Amino acid sequence: MADVKSDLEIAQAAQMKPIVEIAAALGLGEDDIEMYGKYKAKITLDVMDRLQNNPSGKYIDVTAITPTPLGEGKTVTTVGLGEALNYIGKKCVTCIRQPSLGPVFGIKGGAAGGGYAQCVPMEDFNLHFTGDVHAVGLAHNLCAAFLDNHIVKGNSLNIDPLSIIWPRVMDVSDRALRQIVIGLGGRENGQPREAAFDITVASEVMAILALASDLKDLRQRLGRIVVAFTYDGKPVTAEDLQVAGSMAVLLRDAIKPNLIQNLEGGPVMVHAGPFANIAQGNNSIIEDRIALKLGEYVVTESGFGADMGAEKFMNIKCRYSGLRPDAVVIVATVRALKMHSGRFTVVAGRPLDPDLVKENLEALEEGGVNLVKHIENMKSFGIPVVVAVNRFTYDTDNEIALVRKMAIAAGAEDAVESQVWARGGAGGEDLARAVVAAADKPSDFKFTYETDAPIKEKIEAVAMKIYGADGVDYSPVAEKKIKMYTELGYTNVPICMAKTHLSISHEPTLKGRPTGFRLPIRDVRAAMGAGFLYPLCGEMRTMPGLPSKPAGNHIDIDENGKVIGLF
Repeated sequence: MADVKSDLEIAQAAQMKPIVEIAAALGLGEDDIEMYGKYKAKITLDVMDRLQNNPSGKYIDVTAITPTPLGEGKTVTTVGLGEALNYIGKKCVTCIRQPSLGPVFGIKGGAAGGGYAQCVPMEDFNLHFTGDVHAVGLAHNLCAAFLDNHIVKGNSLNIDPLSIIWPRVMDVSDRALRQIVIGLGGRENGQPREAAFDITVASEVMAILALASDLKDLRQRLGRIVVAFTYDGKPVTAEDLQVAGSMAVLLRDAIKPNLIQNLEGGPVMVHAGPFANIAQGNNSIIEDRIALKLGEYVVTESGFGADMGAEKFMNIKCRYSGLRPDAVVIVATVRALKMHSGRFTVVAGRPLDPDLVKENLEALEEGGVNLVKHIENMKSFGIPVVVAVNRFTYDTDNEIALVRKMAIAAGAEDAVESQVWARGGAGGEDLARAVVAAADKPSDFKFTYETDAPIKEKIEAVAMKIYGADGVDYSPVAEKKIKMYTELGYTNVPICMAKTHLSISHEPTLKGRPTGFRLPIRDVRAAMGAGFLYPLCGEMRTMPGLPSKPAGNHIDIDENGKVIGLF
């Protein structure tokens, strides 16, 4: 058997087209793009006005079942489906998020897809790319610096230092920075206080970038960021600190979506990268709006499982964008569904249990309840559902057939085997045709809740309808925050639940389709610039740590200056 090439080897062997050719095929001219080398470009925002009368393409969201810690190939499927739709003659634009350098050098890896379903240039995409994440971090930290400087220079806004809720950020996983003390060394170095670092993609600035409709909206949202409270309990915003304008200036290029290509020369747009377990976990509204005017089909991706990124895609992103999806693709794997039976444990960095890769229809059927729940959840939004079974070499025909049977019985339009990792677009032909058929069916889109409902009612709607909880329990801190936000008028916004991605519930050890549990809300925080409240379900880390053997241990440059070891 021939050696299997690494993702990096496949990507580096690709014969890429100049990005001007990719742009031209979409109908974009020289004035519509800004070059970042030969194979990357930014799309100017003027394109939105020029294309506004174009018909909109079909809008497809790719999500997944509750994954194992290894991931189930959602991005592989997203990129591969884009390749497959072009393969069958459809004009498709793929829209994805930019990865964080934390996971790239940690344990999860990059977000370019894999095998023969990748976007390229893969090294650029997974590393600095066009600098958007750095711009987000700089804008965020500029606000933090202005905040501390204001307190030292007289504190005319009467800010209570103990009420500061604006951390600093950096795009590296570093657990030592989760809780720190700043301002040591005397009066000239500031006022000593406890502070913290989040990873950059968890910044509210990143969430704002993804939800803004244009540069003016971005500027207004930055001004609404709440960074602290006064001694008498009034919110202090970035506008109050007179820093929002400077933050917007730092983001004037980052707001423009990026254009690259997949391995088969199809267009891929990349923009923003908010985490899905903390923020809304979807690429930008601007990116999707432009793509829908350029392609017959747009394939976009929501982070983590359907209870996470896809729920937020529907209830937050679609609410602000006004866009409505035509179909949802749920990515499933046989191994993950077997794990959801509770018979197997999957640990990142360790070999799979040998029994997990043997045919076991009983375990598969027991764990299939996870897929069933996700199908039910997506259908609750009134959208047709297709299941993509990302096939591994050890999966059997009997297992694939059983997944299809369970999916269709649960209400999916179809469940189709996908082999895009091994075969690119040709390996997703059946999936592409199933998605086209589903997207042509009528839909009746609806939200899980209305934004003018009370805060608790919105939380409980997601907890009980999407997660399957019996009810919700609020800590005293959460109760206090809900009362405060209600009094401040922070109620007419959607809810962005922050919880584990490893279970439909709040508890990562509860696999399958958890029942008989109550959802604990330990805190509720406000992201008024982004335009949502985010309840915290259990302990949530906004700054990841590195594993004992980080992926960065294997990344290097060879004697010719070529990147090696990057997946």
